[in-house]
Amino acid sequence: WAKGEKAEKKKEVKKKREREREEVAIREQPPQISVSHQPNKRKMAAFSGDETAPFFGFLGAAAALVFSCMGAAYGTAKSGVGVASMGVMRPELVMKSIVPVVMAGVLGIYGLIIAVIISTGINPKAKSYYLFDGYAHLSSGLACGLAGLSAGMAIGIVGDAGVRANAQQPKLFVGMILILIFAEALALYGLIVGIILSSRAGQSRAD
Repeated sequence: WAKGEKAEKKKEVKKKREREREEVAIREQPPQISVSHQPNKRKMAAFSGDETAPFFGFLGAAAALVFSCMGAAYGTAKSGVGVASMGVMRPELVMKSIVPVVMAGVLGIYGLIIAVIISTGINPKAKSYYLFDGYAHLSSGLACGLAGLSAGMAIGIVGDAGVRANAQQPKLFVGMILILIFAEALALYGLIVGIILSSRAGQSRAD
C-alpha cells in the first residue's frame, strides 16, 4: 500500500514538472506575426453610433449660419456706408438705395434655413446617425455658408459703389440692380446645393 502511494506521488510530481516545462516553453516562444491582411469590408455607413458623426453634423450647421451671417454683415455694412455718404447730398434717394442692404440681409436667411434642416436631422435618441450623414451635413453647411459669404462680399462692394454712382447718374440704377441680382444668385446656388446634400444624409439609414 505504501509503495502504491509513492508511485502515485511520483506520477503527480512528473505531471507537475511537465506542465511547468510546457508553460515555460510557451512563454519563451516569440510572438507570431500574421502576414495575411484582411481588409475591412465594412462600409462607411456601417459605423453606427460613432461619436464623431454628430460633431461633423453640428459643425456643418454652425458653418452654414456663421459664414452666411458674415457675408450678410459685410454686405450690409459696406452698402450702408455708401448709402449714408450718399444720403448727405441726396436724402430723397435713401429709400431707393436701400436695396443692396436688403439683398445682403437675405443671405443670413439662407444660412438659417440650412442650419435648421441640418439640426433637425441630428436626433440624439436615434442610434443610426452615421459618419456618412455627418460628412453630408458638413458639406451642406460649408456649401451654403461659403457661397453666402462670397455673395455678401460682392453685394457690399457693388452696393457701395452703385449707390454713390446712382446719386450722380440715376440711369445707373437698373444696371446696379442687375449686378446685385447676379451676386445674390451665388448664394442661391449654395442654398440649392446645400439642400440637396442635406437630403443625401438620410439615404444611408434607408439602405
